[in-house]
Amino acid sequence: MKINKEEALEYHSQGRCGKIEVIPTKPCLTSRDLSLAYTPGVAEPCRVIEKNDDEVYRYTAKGNLVAVISNGTAVLGLGDIGPHAGKPVMEGKGVLFKRFADIDVFDIELKSKDPKEVIRAVQMLEPTFGGINLEDIKAPECFEIEETLKATMNIPVFHDDQHGTAIISCAALINAAEVAGKKLSDLKIVVNGAGAAAISCCKLYIRAGAKRENILMFDSKGCITKDRKDLNKYKMEFATEKFHGSLADAFKGADVFVGLSIGGVVSKEMVKVMAPNPIVFAMANPDPEITYEDAVSVRDDIIMATGRSDYPNQVNNVLGFPFIFRGALDVRATAINEEMKMAAVGALASLAKKKVPEMVMSAYGGESFEFGRNYIIPKPFDPRVLWHVAPAVAKAAIETGVARIKIENWAAYEDELKERLGLSKEIMRVMIHKAQKNPRKVVYPEGEEEKIVRAAHSVFTDNIAKPILLGNKNKITNIINDLGYDENEFEIFDPENSPSVEKYAKAFFQKRERKGATLHEAIDLMKSSIYFGSMMVDQGEADALISGLTTHYPNTIKPALQCVGVKDGFKVVSGLYIVITKKDVFFFSDTTVNVNPTAEELAEIAISAADAAQAFDVEPKIAMLSFSNFGSTKYPDAVKVSQAVKIVKKLRPNLVIDGEMQADTAVVPEILQEVFPFSDLKTKANVLIFPDLNSGNIAYKLMARIGQATVIGPILMGMKKSVHVLQRGATVDDIINMTAVAVVGANNRLKQTVN
Repeated sequence: MKINKEEALEYHSQGRCGKIEVIPTKPCLTSRDLSLAYTPGVAEPCRVIEKNDDEVYRYTAKGNLVAVISNGTAVLGLGDIGPHAGKPVMEGKGVLFKRFADIDVFDIELKSKDPKEVIRAVQMLEPTFGGINLEDIKAPECFEIEETLKATMNIPVFHDDQHGTAIISCAALINAAEVAGKKLSDLKIVVNGAGAAAISCCKLYIRAGAKRENILMFDSKGCITKDRKDLNKYKMEFATEKFHGSLADAFKGADVFVGLSIGGVVSKEMVKVMAPNPIVFAMANPDPEITYEDAVSVRDDIIMATGRSDYPNQVNNVLGFPFIFRGALDVRATAINEEMKMAAVGALASLAKKKVPEMVMSAYGGESFEFGRNYIIPKPFDPRVLWHVAPAVAKAAIETGVARIKIENWAAYEDELKERLGLSKEIMRVMIHKAQKNPRKVVYPEGEEEKIVRAAHSVFTDNIAKPILLGNKNKITNIINDLGYDENEFEIFDPENSPSVEKYAKAFFQKRERKGATLHEAIDLMKSSIYFGSMMVDQGEADALISGLTTHYPNTIKPALQCVGVKDGFKVVSGLYIVITKKDVFFFSDTTVNVNPTAEELAEIAISAADAAQAFDVEPKIAMLSFSNFGSTKYPDAVKVSQAVKIVKKLRPNLVIDGEMQADTAVVPEILQEVFPFSDLKTKANVLIFPDLNSGNIAYKLMARIGQATVIGPILMGMKKSVHVLQRGATVDDIINMTAVAVVGANNRLKQTVN
């Protein structure tokens, strides 16, 4: 994925500056709320905590709060850039903690290079945090800082630069050795790099079964030998007496190379002389010690890992630290010890041998993964890592006596972990990766809008779609050039001057000749971008259409209906919004088209919404909403909803659907189970069908504005081909998301046509 400088800077600066904010978790709207949140109500938990210090975990956020702490002396590949310049990275680390394990983070940048000052500053923060993640602190100071903090603090302290890479690569090494048919104790290991990560890696490899005497470690001055006078105590642990050759010499007959240094230091010739089934972990970023292409070109028996996402076997620290802290926090561990690290290693190694589910393959463009040379470590976006690693770490903490509390029901804990992530929130990512499997031509009638051009550029570079822009060619080209994009990324058509106008007009006239249209009027209509684009889709010269950024909804949907028409077997089109809350995802319909649908139309809407949910890999559970519960009120509007349920059950008996029911009945399982146990819905509904446009439109907008939900849409359902209407003023991300939806919709329609 290509990211340019301007995009990166805009991402970090647009809207609220930076990447994080603090959001209250309790209501703070009324004077009573404020009295509970602060004075006088806050005094009550203070008194309880004063009597029993452990109650701080019950009444504050400490138990889910980690400090990411750095002094900016070893930031990524940028070196000693200082605490201010390192802050974007620390904020990013906080985003990863939250995204992958629902852990809250305060990033703290310290203006000191003195280890003693850093140590004292962190020690004083212990009352605030449930754990400390040290980050981007240079060696050897990082060793002293971590060792002292671990010895003096009663909460977990973890230096990710040391242990993150060690844990992930150790799991990879265990599996690589198995694939190679070798024992860890027999491996001859060559390590280039002698910083925090390299030393920690070797220590963990030894704990896993490798032999210290089989490890040769190199730094920038050569092999680390006992006769050198420039070694600190940490490097001295890996000093050898037996070897005084070069790095190239060390490769002869070596089983493993571990690179944590700089790019380009390993040649093809060096890899050629390694032992059979060589294991090469070239983990320098962004440029590995030897490129993947060079390495595999000389050894077809190689097992290779890098730190990059564009090659197999990425050693990525995000597979470790969020889940290690999650397990540690959940048992209120006082430390992250060696047993907990090895538990994480074991969990990652074993997960790589399990069958990879469809949702993971979808996240990687449909690529299949099977344990072997090209898959020795789980993928970073595999959600299963959370509920494999965190419980393993928590169990190790309990077994080694560093846990303050015990987990009794591990199955319930696993469910809790899944709920924490709200896995349904991955819904848009799944849709994007589905689109990337088979990108289609998408036409944008509002091609003269900068947002459209930006979105079109993104969908092209990310291989989501092949964009077609409509409008004045000179205007569009000027925007493209001003943004620094390549004109070759786009097809551009000017409807005013296109030779296709006459062809489209004739095709349109044939559709509308008995509905008041004339050929002359059809020609005029085809010179407008929305009609021209709609006919491109109808005639198969584009696969999908996205419009509505600057126009009212009816002005987009009317041309689409006239040109493309309604799906065979359907009488109405309808609109759907995906509503994503903190923990759940819902599909709301109809929210945009049908003012007062009949029972038959409601049934069609429900079926369309169910199909839409399935396109997002969500099993639909449909609730037909009303102000009445299962016949409690015999009012015509409620009866209509009840009739619609019967129609759906007849047409699609495989769907889980019930109603009429009130909204709280639909989303609160306890109400269904206790009050209406006869309902076909046994758990909360995720597809909500509203009785009319008033209620559907009001509901999704209230969720977006008051409920703090993320809404995606509107998704237009029931069209013969893939046509979607944007909200006016949609963002670039909205347009990209809707494009992915449109591409997947186009592919689904093509599959149905073939079948």
